[in-house]
Amino acid sequence: MSPAPAASDAIASADSLLPEGFTPAARRALVKADPTLGALMKRVGPFALQVEALHSPFQALARSIAYQQLTGKAAATIFGRVRERVGEGKHFTPEAVLALPVESLREAGLSGAKAAALRDLAAKALEGEVPTLARAKRMSDAALVEHLTKVRGIGQWTVEMLLIFRLGRPDILPVDDYGVRKGFMRTYGLKDMPRPKELLAHGERWRPWRSVASWYMWRALELPESPASED
Repeated sequence: MSPAPAASDAIASADSLLPEGFTPAARRALVKADPTLGALMKRVGPFALQVEALHSPFQALARSIAYQQLTGKAAATIFGRVRERVGEGKHFTPEAVLALPVESLREAGLSGAKAAALRDLAAKALEGEVPTLARAKRMSDAALVEHLTKVRGIGQWTVEMLLIFRLGRPDILPVDDYGVRKGFMRTYGLKDMPRPKELLAHGERWRPWRSVASWYMWRALELPESPASED
């Protein structure tokens, strides 16, 4: 299931639409569409998503693979060792990854599964499944999900985080994200976390700013619990 519809394989703008694109008029429209979300937005304050510069989808996904299921410090140490072996900056290429023996990746601290995933990522990049940055900026959300989830070890959630936090796409709703679901449960006063389908259905009223709503759901977990009806 794609996080956003794709009428075509291209988007209107190649530039990040967040956070600058979320104007006061867009905020008012979102509050009008969902007053409960509006109350949360009032409690949290201004939308302050930090979009990290993306230089290479290949390198960003390589980092995601290394960081899976690890604490930040441990993952950073391991990925640093991987970069020492593969190459830093522009030298960290698919060709360099594939030229490195699997044993060397394992010695850097990658598990067998992660080493296989990194090599598959490199192979898919050479095949064109993993786009360059310029091409990625022109592709729709759904097209990027379709292409990148073909890589071993890369699921939809990983791509959705790339779309939100590295490409600044405004209309992504990661319905399987624990934090978004937990934040929704707290915001709307539910006894149980919503199922992905329920969250997806509710999120229709948040279009075309579902990334913004998701960010506020994450922030909801940082607030003291209060009734959903609070203004």
